[in-house]
Amino acid sequence: MNTLPLAGIRVVEFTHMVMGPTCGMVLADLGAEVIKVEPVAGDSTRHLLGSGAGFFPLFNRNKKSIALDLRQPEGIEAALKLIATADIVSENFKPGTMAKLGLDYAALSKLDERLIYVSHKGFLPGPDDHRTAHDEVVQMMGGLAYMTGRPGDPLRAGTSVNDIMGGMFGAIGAMAALMQRAQTGKGQEVQSALFENNVFLVAQHMMQFAVTGKPAAPMPGRISAWAVYDVFTVKDGGQIFLAAVSDTQWKLFCDAFGFADLYVDPRLKTNNDRVNAREWMLPILRSRLAGHSAAELTAVFEKNGLPFAPITKPEELFDDEHLKRTGGLAPLTLPDGRAATVPLLPLMLGGERPGLRLQPPKLGEHTVELLAEVGYRADAIASLQARGIVASQ
Repeated sequence: MNTLPLAGIRVVEFTHMVMGPTCGMVLADLGAEVIKVEPVAGDSTRHLLGSGAGFFPLFNRNKKSIALDLRQPEGIEAALKLIATADIVSENFKPGTMAKLGLDYAALSKLDERLIYVSHKGFLPGPDDHRTAHDEVVQMMGGLAYMTGRPGDPLRAGTSVNDIMGGMFGAIGAMAALMQRAQTGKGQEVQSALFENNVFLVAQHMMQFAVTGKPAAPMPGRISAWAVYDVFTVKDGGQIFLAAVSDTQWKLFCDAFGFADLYVDPRLKTNNDRVNAREWMLPILRSRLAGHSAAELTAVFEKNGLPFAPITKPEELFDDEHLKRTGGLAPLTLPDGRAATVPLLPLMLGGERPGLRLQPPKLGEHTVELLAEVGYRADAIASLQARGIVASQ
């Protein structure tokens, strides 16, 4: 791909953790020049352990890094000079933080009416917008943890769904604002929030109640819309997800395994009949399939075009043949210098996956280059470095 859609767009982001960096990652992967403004000590996600250890290299690829001390007037001055060259500013700090620095939309839009400003928060403006929120907080208060866990046992989803999707909606809003600016010549503020994102995720369950008058049950205890749509434990303790969601698939399934008695059973004639019969039908299927290995079941389902899936751990995806053969994983250098691969955006443009142009930046890797670009002489940069107002590699 010679030219990416957002080539020529400059983004200056004041972000940390996941939500804001995800917005910048999406824009960067689509071709924007994204400049990450970090404190001189570095984004805290550079040093996280455990479940946060992969945050920085994943969400900060294709970006440049400049390290500024925004507590100092000279740091703010450098930030403002950089913002003057930008199309988009993105931030995800606590409400009021950017205003105290004079870097909020109200202040910056007076300097440049074409500026697009993306603000990522816990809540959109309203009674709760003062609250500090995290992904798990809004999952609990927004119905997602209730739906994910077993009845009486709320459980957060297994990834940072609201942070990531909230950042994606920030990017979608930024691109929409760019399109509108092309028509009006004016920028605007885009706001994205964790809580409202979570509500959007559970909207299908809200609307289920609106349509049926019955509350949605947590997913592990729900009444499935499909008769066969389950994880089966099979030979040698293996597990596999198997599905037969239509009457056509039910016939293929019964034919493939010789279950003629089940196919002709009048109680199992339609999908809805089989849904109502799940309580006694599924134990029969589990018993009959238990003697097969997961590999054997995979072969039968593959041959007959039936839906199935292995139960895969995240680390096993590095070796997924589909991802490897389709270019879904790109070479990436981890902060400690080790080589790895990383999943790309899950889309294609003109038959190609937008790839990596820049490795995750070292702290302040582009500080000197960017300051020089906005008019700082070498001696002025050296002075800022000596006083700890900027950091560079």
